[in-house]
Amino acid sequence: MAKRLYLATGKNAKFLGVCGGIAEYLDVDPTIVRLVWIILTLASFGFGILAYLLAYAIIPRR
Repeated sequence: MAKRLYLATGKNAKFLGVCGGIAEYLDVDPTIVRLVWIILTLASFGFGILAYLLAYAIIPRR
């Protein structure tokens, strides 16, 4: 069965569950995904915020 990307629920869902869901999909610690997302957001002058909201709209709930 293929892996599917879903929004995280429970303890991995800090804010909307996007980073937690990506971390579950990639099988890495959610803190690492959050830190990378923050760094990329700062480096891209805030584009990561728009990408985060877009990901929240696209990634399905479990």
